[in-house]
Amino acid sequence: MIETPALYEAEVSHVRHERIERAFKHRVYQWLVDLDELPRLPWWLRPFARFEGRDHLGSPDRSIRQNLDNWLSTQDIDLQGGRVLMLANARTLGYVFNPLSVYWCHDPAGELVCVVAEVHNTYGERHCYLLRPDESGRSEVDKEFYVSPFLEMGGRYLMRFRRPDERLAISIALRQGETTPFVATMTGSRQPATPRGLVRMLLRHPLITYRVSALIRRHGITLWLRRIPIVRRLRHIPQEGVQ
Repeated sequence: MIETPALYEAEVSHVRHERIERAFKHRVYQWLVDLDELPRLPWWLRPFARFEGRDHLGSPDRSIRQNLDNWLSTQDIDLQGGRVLMLANARTLGYVFNPLSVYWCHDPAGELVCVVAEVHNTYGERHCYLLRPDESGRSEVDKEFYVSPFLEMGGRYLMRFRRPDERLAISIALRQGETTPFVATMTGSRQPATPRGLVRMLLRHPLITYRVSALIRRHGITLWLRRIPIVRRLRHIPQEGVQ
């Protein structure tokens, strides 16, 4: 069984092939937590790692686990109390931005039932994709959510979410017709989620959630300055409307 909580120090890579060849990489760290046993930290570290329902899908008045179970019920899935592992950024000094949160959802016997990929954009919107991965963690799903103003809607995501152990390996490729305009990967290694381990991450990657948000916006400004056409944002219907 995968031990939690854990920290993963990783490298995120984005590669764009449409209209312009551009790539960027940055270092991050993320938490892997059991939604039923969230980390208990010393009081002086709690401002640097909080997990709250308001930062994910559903009602801010419920826990992350309650909201996830509620959404899964709308997809005719009942985990019957099985374990859920979440890979995500924690709220740090009052702020969090999660471009992607991943939930590995299990039944009471420990068998993987599904994976949920929760995507956030910089417009304050979010969307969950329900995935049924094969034995290697691969799955496909239609693109239904506006993320980048520089990528057309439509197409299909090819995703791979291997259950994290000592190594973390995630990849997402967007296929549109015969082209692959965008590929994102995150690879890293497991680090101890002890107070000392967290302090080490905080020193190596200070204000990580602020930095991730700023880097995404800087990347967007760079594309805009290169005169890449902007795709009109469509109206998003929040999934929270389904209770």
